[in-house]
Amino acid sequence: MALLLPYVPSYITVHLGPPSVPAENVTVSFRDYVKNVACSEVYPTWDEDALRANILAITSFALNRVYTEYYRVRGYPFDITASTAYDQQFYKGRSFFANISRLADELFDDYVRRVGFVEPLAAKFCSGTTVTCEGLSQWGSQNLAAQGWGWLQILKNYYGPNIELVTDAPKADYRESYPGAALRQGSRGRSVAQIQTALNRISQSFPAIPKLTVDGVFGTATEAAVRIFQRVFGLSEDGIVGRQTWYELERVYAGVLKLSELRSQGLRYQDLDWEFPEPLRVGDRGERVRQLQYMLAVAAQFVQVVPSPAVDGIFGPGTRDAVKAFQGYKGLPVTGEADDRSWDALYELYSGIEDRVLGNAALFPAVDTAPTNAANARARLEALGYRSGGLQQALRAFQQLNGLPVTGRLTEETARAITLQYRALQYSQSSRMTQYPGTPLAIGSRDAR
Repeated sequence: MALLLPYVPSYITVHLGPPSVPAENVTVSFRDYVKNVACSEVYPTWDEDALRANILAITSFALNRVYTEYYRVRGYPFDITASTAYDQQFYKGRSFFANISRLADELFDDYVRRVGFVEPLAAKFCSGTTVTCEGLSQWGSQNLAAQGWGWLQILKNYYGPNIELVTDAPKADYRESYPGAALRQGSRGRSVAQIQTALNRISQSFPAIPKLTVDGVFGTATEAAVRIFQRVFGLSEDGIVGRQTWYELERVYAGVLKLSELRSQGLRYQDLDWEFPEPLRVGDRGERVRQLQYMLAVAAQFVQVVPSPAVDGIFGPGTRDAVKAFQGYKGLPVTGEADDRSWDALYELYSGIEDRVLGNAALFPAVDTAPTNAANARARLEALGYRSGGLQQALRAFQQLNGLPVTGRLTEETARAITLQYRALQYSQSSRMTQYPGTPLAIGSRDAR
């Protein structure tokens, strides 16, 4: 139910107190908000890498609040509070330190996210002295910077190795996710597809809600699912998605995915709206290109003539060749450009693979802990597609492909990365396609148990 892609709002509204306590609401530019919080939370005398790490945590956390409409879906007329018990420190009218202001001007439109996830990381932090928490330690970050650690090393130390930086995010005025008019039988389009996607994911936690085909068409099945959702969550049971039902859907959807938590299950690229964009061609960049590449990479494992492109968001020769090969396979004009016919045909194939192959939860047994022994690690690596050679060779291959130190040993960092990828294969974690297994799948292939 969240907006398709995160954006940096022109302005953000801050509640000068805890959420439920009456207090003034102050609207400031997002850039000035970042400066204010940074000057209120950290010290200008700290090393620059510590300041950068903290500012990126501040922007990421605030953007997560905006992206998930965390307070808006709960009926509050603001985006974030000035209470450190809930959010970040903000002082109305305070002055800014010159060096922090300069860094905030540079970093206010950058944010941290988990690799493969869409939403800005809920990058929680605390002082690390009087208060400790699961996220970043502010004083700890300064101690690491004083030892020569770079800002990215500091962030990975606290938030894990599987994070990346998004730079120069798009800017926009605040816009609520509610489409502006109630959705009911006969409605069509992206907003209906968002409802269907949200209901499918929610149904994994509330099985009374039936699964839906995500087709963007509000038919009888979608109305029935909406009615059951409304009944379960105490709403007026009319089968219509008005403002109240929309925001309750968004609140529950964000809740089951833990989008506002540091340990989010994550909104992945494949959970986004798959409606055809403008034609994509060589030279294009962005998330739509990444979606195209992701679908091609999945298709390549089932269609031998289609090569697997890099999923990097850049439409280069490799992506063009994969599009051409797919067009030839489907009997479409071989142009190398992803037009509407090519996109629809590719999505149809991709969706079919999802339903037939990953739609059976029995294929993906749940595992909640990191591998603690060689046999356990070997079984998970095989399930991820690392089947050749012995355990050491499989570990080295996994480490090399995932940007880890190539030691061939089951380090804590490697075990954690294996677990993250293995969890991504569990259908119970997502209503959409997840992690590519690493090797082509063909007749006779099976997962390790």
